[in-house]
Amino acid sequence: MTDAGRIGRRGFLTLAGAAGVAGAGAVPAAADPQPAEPGPGSRPSTPDRVVYTLPALEFADPARQRLFGDQYESALTDVVGMNTVYAERATYDPARLLSYPPGTFVRAGGGYPAPQRWTRDAAVNAWNAVSLLGPPVGRNTLLSVVDRTDGGLVVQQDNQWWDQIVWVLGAHHHWLVTGDAEFLARAHEIGVATLAARKAQNFSAAHGLFTGPSFMNDGIAGYPEPPWQPGVKSSFVLDYPLTHELMCLSTNCLYHGAYTALAEMADALGKDGRAHLADAARLRTAINRSLWRPDAGTYGYFLHGDGSLDVSQEGAGLAFAILSGVAGPAQITRLLSTVHWEPHGIVNSWPHFARFDDAKPGRHNVVVWPMVHSFFGEALARAGRAELFGRALTNLAELVAATDGGFYEIYDSKTGAVQGGWQTGGSGEPEQFTSQPDQAWSASGYLRMVFAGLFGLTFTADGLRLAPCLPPGWGPVTLRGLRYRAATLDITLRGSGSRVVSCTVDGLPAAATLHPNLTGSHEIRLTLAAP
Repeated sequence: MTDAGRIGRRGFLTLAGAAGVAGAGAVPAAADPQPAEPGPGSRPSTPDRVVYTLPALEFADPARQRLFGDQYESALTDVVGMNTVYAERATYDPARLLSYPPGTFVRAGGGYPAPQRWTRDAAVNAWNAVSLLGPPVGRNTLLSVVDRTDGGLVVQQDNQWWDQIVWVLGAHHHWLVTGDAEFLARAHEIGVATLAARKAQNFSAAHGLFTGPSFMNDGIAGYPEPPWQPGVKSSFVLDYPLTHELMCLSTNCLYHGAYTALAEMADALGKDGRAHLADAARLRTAINRSLWRPDAGTYGYFLHGDGSLDVSQEGAGLAFAILSGVAGPAQITRLLSTVHWEPHGIVNSWPHFARFDDAKPGRHNVVVWPMVHSFFGEALARAGRAELFGRALTNLAELVAATDGGFYEIYDSKTGAVQGGWQTGGSGEPEQFTSQPDQAWSASGYLRMVFAGLFGLTFTADGLRLAPCLPPGWGPVTLRGLRYRAATLDITLRGSGSRVVSCTVDGLPAAATLHPNLTGSHEIRLTLAAP
């Protein structure tokens, strides 16, 4: 990708005419094509005119800069330059909550027709990177999938109900990043209403687990037989009998994370979050009782409605078991020692279901979805596994570099080629699908591995905790110009590993946690060692 194709490195992406906020590299955003009449939740204040700040990633080693730094620039271009678009009010703001300005949100990708009002994509992109890089855009992206009903605000109640709960985690993260008290109150209201609806309709009291398909798999290629069965002429999971009864690892781990997130949000609002914590504890127990496989040292994929366990490996499920706190330390050690890697990364599910093979991999089976791989990459960093984390980030950087910086939806796990995978289609026979280009969550997933994995940016109610994971030989590396609330940070990592040996802020020894009220520009240096 040429320099002309990159977006505002070290600068701001701003609305045209915003004074005093744009530095070198400023890029004007699209103007609002209709009057920006204020509505409920509209916040046309000056800070909202600063849409994005784009920190630079700088490796001292030129070869690493070419591989990781160039793909980082491509990821910023994908999210900011290609997929940040105007939010038509009639489609994306039915609850009248979006802010105009900026009047933009992040769509799912460049290969899909409009509209793209999709809960999972919105929540994942905000959670991955958008809320950090552009808080007003992250806020709009999250609120673009909220509806206003007679009972109040709730995440849109479409037929992919299992997507709704990831919104709570994206919203919780947005509050931790921004400290936005107004958003916190609204997000808590929306999250409580959404979780209550799902518990009333999609909870199995007999198993103590939530029912429905898995986080990633809205396509039937993501499931073995049964619930797949021949003769059904559809790719959509719910068109197959019994799929609504599945109890999946990834989805239940997300519910556990949502309960703990709502408890923390409640506490911050002066409300009682103990019931959420109790629900989380019961759900964690049920997941480990029903889905943990002590004989194999890993988790199964899902329970059938009759309680029998499918023992396939689910990449997103293993990642969320670690990231949501479902898996304990001993379980994490075991599952990371037994997890199956394909040559180009962690796949969606493994092994091949009977109707697929290396020549015709299933669309949601043995293929690399960069978004799933990125969650697993962060989980490796969270577990302190620097060498494995380096492998994961290298896998994705090499896939993207091979397509000249293009972030596609799916890649072949054996060859690394762009691959849409095979799935039962409208004919009732396996059909090869397309891997869509300019996929936002593939790019934001790469950014997640840089921000949350490599630099260990861990946002809490008490501030920004730095818990980096630096593979051997990768340092020094700097993230320059990172905006955290009212502060601008240059963070440099040296050494290798995940244990912070020393931390200095502006040359003075300090803890590796930054106060949320920090202001101004600061230079932070961390030296790392193996645990």
